[in-house]
Amino acid sequence: MGVPSDDVVLIQKGKKPGEPHVITVNCPDKTGLGSDICRIILDFGLYITKCDVSTDGIWCYIVLWVVQYCSSLIIRWPNLKSRLLSVCPSVSASLYFNNQQPTCSTSSMVYLLKFFCLDRKGLLHDVTQLLTELELTIQRVKVTTTPDGRVLDLFFITDNMELLHTTSRQDETCEQLHAFLGESCISCELKLAGPEYDCLQGIATFSPEVAEELFAYELSDKEFHSQSLSPDMTKLKKANVTIDNSLSPAHTLLQIHCVDHKGLLYDIMRTLKDCNIQIAYGRFSPSSKGCRDIDLFIQQNDGKKILDLDKQSALCSRLKVEMLNPLRVIIANRGPDTELLVANPVELSGKGRPRVFYDVTLSLKVLGICIFSAEIGRHSTSDREWEVYRYLLDENCNFQLSSTVARNQIVDRVRRTLMGWLFGEGFAADGLVWCPRGTEIVAFVFSWKCTW
Repeated sequence: MGVPSDDVVLIQKGKKPGEPHVITVNCPDKTGLGSDICRIILDFGLYITKCDVSTDGIWCYIVLWVVQYCSSLIIRWPNLKSRLLSVCPSVSASLYFNNQQPTCSTSSMVYLLKFFCLDRKGLLHDVTQLLTELELTIQRVKVTTTPDGRVLDLFFITDNMELLHTTSRQDETCEQLHAFLGESCISCELKLAGPEYDCLQGIATFSPEVAEELFAYELSDKEFHSQSLSPDMTKLKKANVTIDNSLSPAHTLLQIHCVDHKGLLYDIMRTLKDCNIQIAYGRFSPSSKGCRDIDLFIQQNDGKKILDLDKQSALCSRLKVEMLNPLRVIIANRGPDTELLVANPVELSGKGRPRVFYDVTLSLKVLGICIFSAEIGRHSTSDREWEVYRYLLDENCNFQLSSTVARNQIVDRVRRTLMGWLFGEGFAADGLVWCPRGTEIVAFVFSWKCTW
């Protein structure tokens, strides 16, 4: 049972430009619901300015104030509502996407989009943007550039609308891609993925030095400075996480103060979800000078407070790591080539962070760096699974890729885009960090290049 589906998720758009949109979710509770909601909002390119959460353990009420990263960003609000409905326990699968879903769920079905075309600068990001706008999620990718200036792209994708099994949705995807590529498109094919997808599940091994740097539990001082060029970035080390059991007879108060970044609330929520922590009440306060204050009244999965000191210490330590370093970015040598590596931890549910491939390819396009080849895979360490993005960079660019200074600049630019920072001035809400289209990106590129 439950309330009608139209009342489970309500979206009230801002009346004026720049005014936050208000999303209300009112449904039965479940562990990890907040994480699922925040992940979807991040996937749609929205930034949470404020959030209130309240639950009695049975019913949950969540209010989120969100803004777009960029005024030109296209948000399909009906699709956002449908995606949010899909993770709410009160909404049955038969209601998802207006009963267009088949009897057997297609959510796990992976399709192979293969196309062969003439290469050009920024092609990979532009195709990624098109797939994002079509609400197709890239699960794996294999991109190879040939010596004659052509590129073979293999995109293994899933459909957020769960309609890719239909001929009309497949035709729409191919037609959009053909129209986008124009005469440079040599061939295009979309079909259900076969054994080749399983072959790409893993990823080539790393040298011990690269693995230690990429998957280290915490950033070393060397890695920290290579990823943060501006002096003001030293405040990133000052995240505070405290636990207080004196204010509530039934709940533990978790207080967090840290630098804001894109997806911060998602990183907190997914960590609590993986630790089987339930939230009874929470407040995600607006950003102040680029920092956030979060107050959460929490319980263990058994409904008890967190009294064990070791568990408290482990939870605080885990949260600090996930807030300070949710994404790892390094540049390494791969034989004679230069390779950009980006890694993020995978949720226990098996989901990776959304929009990573989009943000990295955008950064490289802005910097004028071509991608010779790219791939996405999974890598397991002793304590967790990682989603790893590997990019072989074309040496024919404005950067001397063998230079430590140039490498640090590339890493810094990629990491800032992923985290949503604008040259030490805080998060995108205080000044847009990236805009995927239009004149705003031109002005942004100009100011970035002028700082060098």
